Amino acid sequence: MNLTTTLRYIKTLTLGVCATWLIACSSGPSYNPTTFNSQYDKAVVDAAEVKNVIITHVNISGPSRSYLERHEARIDAKLSQRLKEAGYKVLPQRLFTQEWNTAIRAFGDPFDPTTGRVNMKTFVLIMNSIKDQLVSKSSVDAFIFTDLIEHQTAFNNGMKHEARWDGVSRKPSLQGPGTSIPAGFDWNQLASVASLQIVMFDRNLERIFLGRGGIDAIDAIDARSGTRFERRRNLLESDKYIAEGIDLALHPWVPMQNWPGSQP
Repeated sequence: MNLTTTLRYIKTLTLGVCATWLIACSSGPSYNPTTFNSQYDKAVVDAAEVKNVIITHVNISGPSRSYLERHEARIDAKLSQRLKEAGYKVLPQRLFTQEWNTAIRAFGDPFDPTTGRVNMKTFVLIMNSIKDQLVSKSSVDAFIFTDLIEHQTAFNNGMKHEARWDGVSRKPSLQGPGTSIPAGFDWNQLASVASLQIVMFDRNLERIFLGRGGIDAIDAIDARSGTRFERRRNLLESDKYIAEGIDLALHPWVPMQNWPGSQP
């Protein structure tokens, strides 16, 4: 799948997942039916001889929300470490950034900061220019895009009031001066959650991998009102949850132990 088709597919995917999550909240403790089935063909990836990768500093689906964007560099660093542990060489991100800055001066910025929309024609022109430059100047085999995606789901699964999305199960947290949640709290109301999406293209900008993994909730229960969710002050603070999201998003290209998508 080429770059233009992938951009259209990702837009459709992002809009279409929430209903599935709300339905799939009735499973056992190990198998998670919300686990994303990555788009991956081992033979295609093997044929691309992926050894040296570069993690881009931009998103393929458009800029993240500002409160998520500040965590992108940290998550990219953890992804880089995970790929190195798996035997891949991760080239310096600055190589991509330099070519990106040169290309946007020539073609314009593909991201509209007011709407978050992506001009696909401009994005493709930029990526083709970057690809030509980096393939000629470096040993890059693949380009990896890491997007922090925000969704909404409900903490209404079972007595523990878990939310499940993209392979993870999370309990709600309480934020504020209160210590308890009122008995009449509406557990069907939606809260924002975050996932990591990983998309990899080969040297010809053909998509060879797309994966996704849940990380953590963006919202917590507001203890002052006891009736609604509010944005958490300490977002994505758990290294353990980030590592789980990375492992889920990389599977099965980089296999994850105890992958929760295998139905018993």
